[in-house]
Amino acid sequence: MLLIIALGGGLGAASRYLVAGQALRLLGTNFPWGTLSVNIIGSFVMGVVVELLALRISVTPEVRAFLIIGLLGGFTTFSAFSLDISVLTERDQLGLAALYAMASVCLSVGGLFVGLALIRHLPS
Repeated sequence: MLLIIALGGGLGAASRYLVAGQALRLLGTNFPWGTLSVNIIGSFVMGVVVELLALRISVTPEVRAFLIIGLLGGFTTFSAFSLDISVLTERDQLGLAALYAMASVCLSVGGLFVGLALIRHLPS
């Protein structure tokens, strides 16, 4: 299973590189268009794939893991984040979904800044 996920992850990461690069070429470098494009596309595709696998197409757990965890997870972790919020929302846990969204964004961005500051303040 790990090999299947790793293969999907590698293909997803390579796809992210290509799509993000193309978005930057088309839309310019004055805004993170590449990342935004990948996150939107990945979230849309995650919705399509999850719904198809739930309602219309029966696949093995390996194919499901390859597509969702590997390929889409490697393409963008934002798609997994979006799916988590969707699951909480569909369970009518709107407050928890909102808390998860705010905590994920604030704590993840905050964690990035803490990591940057930590390394910048280490002695050379």
